[in-house]
Amino acid sequence: MSVMSPAWKAVCRVLDIPVLGARRLDRPHGMPVALFRTDEDRVFALLDRCPHKGGPLSQGIVFRDSVACPLHNWTIGLADGLARAPDEGRTPTFTCRVVDGEVLLDAYELATRALDLKPPVAGPCAARIVPVG
Repeated sequence: MSVMSPAWKAVCRVLDIPVLGARRLDRPHGMPVALFRTDEDRVFALLDRCPHKGGPLSQGIVFRDSVACPLHNWTIGLADGLARAPDEGRTPTFTCRVVDGEVLLDAYELATRALDLKPPVAGPCAARIVPVG
């Protein structure tokens, strides 16, 4: 049985992601992906959703190889998507590589991973959402 190599999709340049910051990548289906850049120019990709309450990780603070969720300060590992103790949970990761300054994501993962996860709904009306139509 042979293992197929991934088809890579160029999504931006490393320089398009701020150092110790993030860039958000919208997808045609599913929630956006957050691309993170460390101070050593390492690049990681996670679903832009904290496993706790769904906070936008792309708006968090990047430090070392982690990001702090902007809502409740949970620390999420950039390499594995795992919440750091004492918190528990995982954010889906996306295979990422950098070639000649271009950030590439696995096209199959980008099209199929974490499509079942829904964005959080906040506010006093969140429990009373009624479909329109």
